[in-house]
Amino acid sequence: MRACWQRARSSPLLVGVACLVLAGWAAQAAGGTPRFGERVDRGLVEHAPISEASGIVASQKNPGVLWVHNDSGQPNRVFALSSRGVHLGTYVLNGVKNHDWEDIALGPGPEAGRSYLYIGDIGDNRARRDLKYIHRVPEPRVRAGQAAGQTLSNIETISFRYPDGKRDAETLLVDPITKDLYVISKREPQVRVYRAASPQLTTAPITLERVATLALNEHAAQDAWLVGGDISPSGAEILLKSYRAVYYWTRAPGQTIHQALTARPVT
Repeated sequence: MRACWQRARSSPLLVGVACLVLAGWAAQAAGGTPRFGERVDRGLVEHAPISEASGIVASQKNPGVLWVHNDSGQPNRVFALSSRGVHLGTYVLNGVKNHDWEDIALGPGPEAGRSYLYIGDIGDNRARRDLKYIHRVPEPRVRAGQAAGQTLSNIETISFRYPDGKRDAETLLVDPITKDLYVISKREPQVRVYRAASPQLTTAPITLERVATLALNEHAAQDAWLVGGDISPSGAEILLKSYRAVYYWTRAPGQTIHQALTARPVT
């Protein structure tokens, strides 16, 4: 199988799309150590408005398409790219604001059999914002020859607080099995994992549940400064990325995501 990690923070002229290719899944299932391929450069992001690609996720509805968004202070829009960085479309999220969009995830939602984009307005460098937001919208179809700009409506917003104070985060996960949402903190030596159990209320703010604490600062504080993550479509594999490393976990049948994350990861 292939587990893709796609996240970039750089000049648009230097951003490439890369995948971590997982080989030896059978060896992992038998208790061995998984083997990862080298980084593969796919191309340059050609669309100049993508100035700081803070979040990126592979589409399920559109094969070969990646969804990307910019960081804080940018317009409320997501971009569709090919796996080689070719611009395929711009989509404005009607009625929402980009305070500090940090991550994007894709997974199931309220309607069975339909994929949804989840945009995490969860950044807060100085820990000042009381409410954070996760915007959920059905994943659109990307078509050849479509109009340059599209508008996405039918957006639901999950407003939330933390149970233990204001904090910064850059990692948003969607469990494809349970539909639970996970937000993972940044800028702390003890990484905090929070959950919004499914179904998530969208009519009033909710308080996340703190479900785990991870110790990842083996060599330096930035080992624990997590800046993105993803769960495989099967729900059996998890990747989290810090400034210095990518961490990999497997999830046993019957385990929750946060239970799986308490095990020691492969780095």
